Amino acid sequence: MLDTILYIVSIISLVVGMFFLLVATVGLLRLPDVYNRLHATTKCDTLGSGLVLLSLVLQSELAVAIRLALLIIFILITNPTAAHVIARAAYTTGIRPIVGRSESND
Repeated sequence: MLDTILYIVSIISLVVGMFFLLVATVGLLRLPDVYNRLHATTKCDTLGSGLVLLSLVLQSELAVAIRLALLIIFILITNPTAAHVIARAAYTTGIRPIVGRSESND
């Protein structure tokens, strides 16, 4: 019974994590500037990879689960930090955020 519940929770976590990774990819391809792209990919990529790794934690043995949990913590720390460094570098090199787009049908 417990194995079935863990399997179902693992599958749900995997599917939701893959959805967030897909949203991050779409955000990277569709958003207009580096700041919006960083925001989409950092948020969705961190959550998506965390949920996929959580799915693996639920299906693995204890020693592997501990390593995967440490990897989740590492990703939670490094993804926002790397995005901040990239955004700061973009801003100091003169890349300004796009304030608004006018899409007229003239």
